Amino acid sequence: MVRTAAVRHCRNHGSRDPLDRTSRPHDEDERWEVARRLLNDTSIPAADRVAGLLVLLYAQTASTIIRLTTDRVTRDDDHVLVHLGDRPIRLPAPLDALMLELVASRASNTLIRHEEDWPFPGRAAGRPIHESQMLRRLRAHGVKARLGRSTALFALAQQLPAGQLAKMLGIHVGVAVAWQHASGGDWMAYAADVAARSAIRIGSRATDATDAR
Repeated sequence: MVRTAAVRHCRNHGSRDPLDRTSRPHDEDERWEVARRLLNDTSIPAADRVAGLLVLLYAQTASTIIRLTTDRVTRDDDHVLVHLGDRPIRLPAPLDALMLELVASRASNTLIRHEEDWPFPGRAAGRPIHESQMLRRLRAHGVKARLGRSTALFALAQQLPAGQLAKMLGIHVGVAVAWQHASGGDWMAYAADVAARSAIRIGSRATDATDAR
């Protein structure tokens, strides 16, 4: 029933079913494993670390990330804020320092007017990186953009009211409500389904190994 309500809500608002086959969440441990690597691995370029963390922690799409402008990163005393929606998000360390580093590099290294507006600049002057290129860079560091965003949305929808989620992430409130309903009901059903399918595969392999003897 929860899934049906979520699907109906998404269709009525012209949005994607949050549990469709192409955007199902992946393992929460995998999400945090990749996020920890991006937070701590200084060999990865700062831009790629920030972009990947915006996906894994704040459920942003590649198309949204590339349109982010430097004026949406602000300071509040000792805190760094990013404005993804109507309500700013306070970035944790070390993501706050990474974001400031990224913004500062755009302000100091550009020779073309307005190019500093894009934290993720593209090859064309005054334009951000293309979405397909951003996706390739994310994949190179183990970030599965669609699945990672779905997992983040599931987790955030379990913690925050739909209205607050929509304002913080810059998504439609109807979409936030649908994800909240889905995470409250279908998440356990989905996890049980994954576990059952894994058990079947393990049992099948064990049987094959026994037969091979």
